[in-house]
Amino acid sequence: MERSRPSTGRQAGISVVLLVVDLIVIGWLVFRYGMTGWADSYDDDNPPDAPSEAVRATWLLFGAALVTGGGFHLLRRRTCGTVQLLVLGAGAALLASLAAGRG
Repeated sequence: MERSRPSTGRQAGISVVLLVVDLIVIGWLVFRYGMTGWADSYDDDNPPDAPSEAVRATWLLFGAALVTGGGFHLLRRRTCGTVQLLVLGAGAALLASLAAGRG
């Protein structure tokens, strides 16, 4: 009995679609961080909210990387899982650096 293996072409297609979705989500979260920082510049009386926004986005992306990347690896879709882990992990690292004030 031959064991069926997932199609590499199908995995590549799914990876490209998820890459576009991931980049849109990361872009939106970075935009939110920037808008929060911009709004903070007009509110000198309160502590800035931008770092906490970046931390929230970091945890969101980190969790999404674990759930989607790990889920795809459990389903034996290695290409999709690796793309998810790398892209969402890089987005989480970007926002973590912004939260730390190095971005």
